[in-house]
Amino acid sequence: MVGVAAVLVTFTASVAPGVAQQAGSTGAATVTAAPAPKSGPPTVARASTVFDELVPPGVLDKKPAGHRLDGFRAIAIARKEAKVRAVLREHPSAYAGVYLKGPSRWQVGWYQKRRPPEGDRELVQVTIDDASGQVLEAWSGHQVAWTMARGYPGAFGRKVNSPWVWIPLTVLFVVPFLQPRRWRRMLHLDLLVMAAFGISVAYFNDAQIDVSVPFVYPLLVYLLARLLWIGLRRPRPAGETTGTASERTGGLPLLVPVTWLAIATVFLVGFRIGLNVTSSNVIDVGYAGVIGAQKLVDGDPLYGAFPKDNEHGDTYGPVVYEAYVPFEQVLPWSGRWDDLPAAHAASIAFDLMALVLVFLLGRRVRGPSLGIALAYGWAAYPFTLYAMNTNTNDALVTVFVLAALLASTAGRRGAAMALGGLTKFATLALAPLFATHDRPRTWPRFVLGFALAALVAMAPVLIAGESLSTMYDRTVRFQAERGSPFSIWGMYELDGLQRAWQAIAVALALTLPFLRRRDDVVGLAACAGAILIALQLGVTHWFYLYLVWLAPLVLLAALGREVVPAADAGDPADTAAPAPSAAAAATPA
Repeated sequence: MVGVAAVLVTFTASVAPGVAQQAGSTGAATVTAAPAPKSGPPTVARASTVFDELVPPGVLDKKPAGHRLDGFRAIAIARKEAKVRAVLREHPSAYAGVYLKGPSRWQVGWYQKRRPPEGDRELVQVTIDDASGQVLEAWSGHQVAWTMARGYPGAFGRKVNSPWVWIPLTVLFVVPFLQPRRWRRMLHLDLLVMAAFGISVAYFNDAQIDVSVPFVYPLLVYLLARLLWIGLRRPRPAGETTGTASERTGGLPLLVPVTWLAIATVFLVGFRIGLNVTSSNVIDVGYAGVIGAQKLVDGDPLYGAFPKDNEHGDTYGPVVYEAYVPFEQVLPWSGRWDDLPAAHAASIAFDLMALVLVFLLGRRVRGPSLGIALAYGWAAYPFTLYAMNTNTNDALVTVFVLAALLASTAGRRGAAMALGGLTKFATLALAPLFATHDRPRTWPRFVLGFALAALVAMAPVLIAGESLSTMYDRTVRFQAERGSPFSIWGMYELDGLQRAWQAIAVALALTLPFLRRRDDVVGLAACAGAILIALQLGVTHWFYLYLVWLAPLVLLAALGREVVPAADAGDPADTAAPAPSAAAAATPA
């Protein structure tokens, strides 16, 4: 999951009535307080040469070297801002704090006192250019503490957010699957809903999270209902099939020849890798993977000792950090948050693995045409590129889910589930579903495969003697207790409703495996996607990167719905094998 650096608050002595020195939230910036003199009056501090570093000015009535403003003047300028006036009307007891920000700016905030151990709460924050005295930024509400809510250009993925990249990719993702003569097909709506998350991204990039956050929930609810409908609905026998001759013979209805999609996929892969190399950034998630990989190689503990510039990077399972080891060894970490070539290489590799696996899965379900269509869908979907260009680890989750779908035995399926669950713990909710996919006699094999893979994955932690309670606190407990405005629950503080939905999601994960459902790979993918969506709907911190977990499952369910011949409809053992094209047909979606 995507995170941001915590708000760093530093107190110094008050030098004027009602004014205190306190640091505001700065995202990944380091906050450094000037050391207090051993004796004598306070002195004027020297501004930092680091762009976003905060330094207390020391005294407010004198200008720091090279500055036109002093602290009092900066406060007076900030006080004129409409957002500041609104906050002070609501919180008249709030006090001001001022900092030098980098070599040429000031940061002024107003704070509400709170009892320990919470620390005082920053209510509004203003950045001022020293040379011109102009206000550069003014933030209130959630955007004070969460720099990722401020719509900074390119903060997530850089050029992928350009309309000249996003809109063409969206068109390429939707158009090949359209059928103008049968425009009422539900497949069209499925694709449009998947693409519509891009509207939320546009509002997010415009710093309108009050629109971008609620917007995603109707889309997720639709996909949840759609996947449940597909997963719980038995396929029609071949004799009841309606549709075109192409569909009745197992062909995949496309607007263009499938060979065009194969060629386009190759070009899209090249474009995606090129864009990652030339215009992408590594957010804290990818940085955490590189740090963890280095810790594993050096024999250092994984949990409880991450550096200050990525303090909560140890919130994932050990498989995440293990997956980064080969990339960090080939492209060693410099020890700081630089371009991190190992994170770029890992992100590209995870993306390519997911593309290959989704192709193999489609080919198994319905032949090469579906495999190519699914691989093309992955390569054209803007959100897979979004995740790749933020150089995150979310595609690794997809890799293990797809590997579990592809697994030919219960033991391999259990191993894939264990590795996925020890990547990001939410995927452990899929274990009951995958364990019950085969006949009951295979459950022990699933459990054995799961246990062995989990033991191997946990070996570095166990051998090092790390505290499992520390691991739990840094991962599960931290994620469960964190606040975030990136969900309706966190934005509107709907704790009771959130707990009610989380209970529903858990009940779905535990009961769906035992309901009568479609017993082929398409049904398994649809039900797995439904469980993941139900869980995502209940989390406090949701972000667009999580869509890559769902995208191949939704595409497989929507495109891979096939008619199982009547003689084989009840035999789940046959559904894992590739269906001959003459024996399979598409039911109108």
